Amino acid sequence: MMWTSIIILGVALAYALPELLRKPMNTNARRAVKGKFANLPSGKTHYSWEGPKKGPVAVCVHGLTTGSYVWLAVQKILNMMGYRVLRYDLYGRGMSDRPEGHQDRAFFLRQLEELLADQGVEGDFSLFGYSMGGSIATAYAAQNPDRVDRLVLLATAGLGHTPSPFFRFCTRTPFVGDLFMRLFGAMFLRRALRAAPVGEIDGIAKRQAAETRYRGYLPAVLSSLRNMLADDLSAEHRIIAENNIPVLAIWGDADAAIPMTAVGRLAQINREARQVTLLGATHALPYSHSADIHAAMQDFLREFVRDY
Repeated sequence: MMWTSIIILGVALAYALPELLRKPMNTNARRAVKGKFANLPSGKTHYSWEGPKKGPVAVCVHGLTTGSYVWLAVQKILNMMGYRVLRYDLYGRGMSDRPEGHQDRAFFLRQLEELLADQGVEGDFSLFGYSMGGSIATAYAAQNPDRVDRLVLLATAGLGHTPSPFFRFCTRTPFVGDLFMRLFGAMFLRRALRAAPVGEIDGIAKRQAAETRYRGYLPAVLSSLRNMLADDLSAEHRIIAENNIPVLAIWGDADAAIPMTAVGRLAQINREARQVTLLGATHALPYSHSADIHAAMQDFLREFVRDY
C-alpha cells in the first residue's frame, strides 16, 4: 500500500512539477513586449496593428507552435501593398493568456470574434491563416461568409495533418500523453527547430524555443492537437466555395507537417481556389519563402487594394 502511494505521488509530481517550474505569463513577462493587449472576456490577448490607417484590413492568424511574430515577413509585404495588418497571439502562445478549456474551433473563434469586436473591425476584411491558423481562418470564413472578402491560406491544416511520432503518441494517448508532453515536449520542439531553416525573421528560432519555457504553452499545443487539428474542414471549404469567397492556398512541397494530398482535396472541393506550390519550401514557408509568397499574392490581392 505504501509503495502504491509513493508511485501515485511520484506520478502526480512528474505531471505537475514541469509546468510549475516554467515561467508564468504575467506582467513581468510582458513588460518589454511591443504591441498592445486587449482585455477580452475570454482572456488577455496580445496584438499589434501595422500599416496605413486607411488601408484595407488584413487579419493574420498564426499556427500551432508559433506566436504572431511568424507573420513579420509577410506583414511587411502586406504593408507595402497598402494593407493595415492585425496580427495577434492565440491563447497559450506568445504573450496572450493561458485560459482553461479545450482548444477547439469554438475556443479559437471566440477569441477572434472578441478581438475583432474590441478593435472595432467592421465590415469585411481579408483573412490570412498559417498552419492551424488556416483551420481557424477557414472555420471563421465558413461561419461568417459576409465578413471575409478573401481568404489566404499558407500550409493550412484542415485537409490533412501529419504530426511527428512523438506528438502523434501524445495526442492519441490520454494521461500518459499529457505526462510525456509536459516532460519531453519542449525537448522535441527545440530539436525540430534545429533542423528548421534560418529564415527571414531575426531570432525566430530563439523566440520559438522561448515559448516552451512558459507555463501553459505545452498543454495548449497538446489540446490543439487533440481538438482544433483533429477537425476535417471539407464541409467548411464547400461553404466557402458556395459563397464565392476568393481563396489562395500556398503550399510547400517539402512540408513534413501538411501532406501534399491536401492540394488535391482542396481542388476537388473548390475548383475556383487558386493554389501555388513552392518548390523546396517546408512548413516554415512564411519566414523562409516570403518573396515567393509575395509573388503568389500579388495578382490575387492587387485588384482589391487598387479599388479600395
